[in-house]
Formats: sequence, C-alpha cells, structure tokens
Amino acid sequence: MTARVLDGNQIRDQIQAELVNQIAELKSAGVTPGLAAVLVGDNPASHIYVRNKVKTCESLGLYSEKVELPADTSEEELLRLVHDLNRRDEIDGILVQLPLPPQIDSKRIMMALDPAKDVDGLHPVNIGNLVSGRPGPVPCTPAGIIEILKRSDVPIKGARAVVIGRSDIVGKPVAILLLHNHATVTICHSRTRDLPKVASEGDILVAAMGKPAFVTGDFIKPGATVIDVGTNRLSTPEEVKQVYRDPTERLKKLAEKGSVLVGDVQPEDVREKAGAFTPVPGGVGPLTIIMLMVNTVEAAKARRGAGVHQAATNK
Repeated sequence: MTARVLDGNQIRDQIQAELVNQIAELKSAGVTPGLAAVLVGDNPASHIYVRNKVKTCESLGLYSEKVELPADTSEEELLRLVHDLNRRDEIDGILVQLPLPPQIDSKRIMMALDPAKDVDGLHPVNIGNLVSGRPGPVPCTPAGIIEILKRSDVPIKGARAVVIGRSDIVGKPVAILLLHNHATVTICHSRTRDLPKVASEGDILVAAMGKPAFVTGDFIKPGATVIDVGTNRLSTPEEVKQVYRDPTERLKKLAEKGSVLVGDVQPEDVREKAGAFTPVPGGVGPLTIIMLMVNTVEAAKARRGAGVHQAATNK
C-alpha cells in the first residue's frame, strides 16, 4: 500500500482562503495589517524567502515594506531600524531575515524586537508564552506542521511523537506544540543512542536536522506519519546517486535546473513504509510563509483589537 501524501500546497490554500475573510473584516473596521521584512546582506536564499513573503502579503492585501541593508551594516544601525519599526503604528509584524552577517549578534536583534510584533515567534517572551500555553505568535514552521496534522486528520492526542532535531526554530517549539496537543513526545539529536530504534517508536515522526535523506526506513514505524522539514540541495550527480535507488528522473532534473531538492527523509523509503508523509518540495514549506501571514493578522488583532471592535460596533 502506497503512503498518503500530505499536500502542503492544498492546506496552505485552505488557510489562505480563511485569512482573506479575516483581512476583509479588519479592513472594513479601518485596519490593514502591516508587515516589515528586513534583509541584511546578499544571501541569495534570503532574498528569495523575503521576496516570496512580500509577494504573499501583496496577494492577500496586507501592507508590506521590504527594508534592504548592505552586508556591512553595523549592529547599532540595525538596532536603530528595529526600534523605529517597533514605534511605527502601521507596522504590526517585524521579520528580520536570518542568517545575519557575522558582525551582528542575532540574539541581540531578536531581543530588541517588540514581542507583540515578533511574527517569527522567536523572542524569549513569546517562547515563554509558547511553553506556558499563553497566547502569542508561534514559530511559523512548527505552527504549520500542527496545521498539516490537524487538517489531514492525523490523530495527535495520545500518539507517540518523535522529533529529530532540537533547534530553537523548529525542533524545540514543535515538540512543545505536540505536547500541548496531548502527544507523548521524545526529542532526539546527534547524541541520542540507537537513534533509528527510538525514532521507529513514533506514530508521528518529525525530521528536522538538515541532513539530506538521513532518515531511512529503519527509522520509520510501519504506518507512521512522517513530517519532513528538511530542504537540502543536491548539486552533483554523485550526491543524487547516493540518495536515490533509481536516480534517472532526478539526474534529468539536476541537468535542467542545476540542483535537486531533497528532505531529511529518504524519499523512496518513506513512500514504502509510512502511512502518510509530507513531500519535499510541496509539504511543510508552503505552510511556513502562510503561517507568517496568520501571525501578522493575529498581531494586528491583538495590538488594535479594541479599536477594531469599536469600529465594527459603530458601523
């Protein structure tokens, strides 16, 4: 039996349709949610990410600003910009695209954000809210993973969930969200003993360690739901042949596009052994940007809720 593909594009479109109605209600009350995206330096991947985020804002009718700064920007200059965006009322969400150049302390910049405008959900105040179950912005990729599971009718309550990877951006917050949804959660990492055995106990397996095709069939419980967070680029025929048992189609794609995208899970093994899985591309990725939009809209409601309610009442 072939595993069910959990289509991230389809789930993104569902959430986007819901957002359109919420944004229309806010606009009728005189509020247009606003997002500022800050980009420092010339990282090509960062430019693509920010461009896609701004493009999604425009398609939804949100106000957006893209602030591009040179790679030699000082930490103090970036802090001044963040403080200015904190004060501006038309900006509900601030996104500082990571990674930042080496002369800038990323943690200091994140600490400088107004927690109410931290739509990436990475400020310590918001991490504290997440851990304690209080309202606030949730990191976008983990929030998207929970949406995929719920909207695909994957049972979380009572399930054994295994998360491979302990990053602040994905591993830790998704483990907390799964725990809040009543899963029994194990977090694994590079020092975990007998990692395949521990992973194979999971009804839900989240792979988020950034190693191409690291999770093979040995890690997967038969019938498990596998969420693949990895986005790794293979750029040589040798790399493609190491991952795929039948590399013919992928080698053609490599010749056409110069690289092949693969997740942290061996793509052929997961189809044969899992009950359901997210593909790469087209799985978790589409959810990350739409959850950023969700956080921006929620930030606008939280910051200007009283005014929105009053305007709606007066109509």
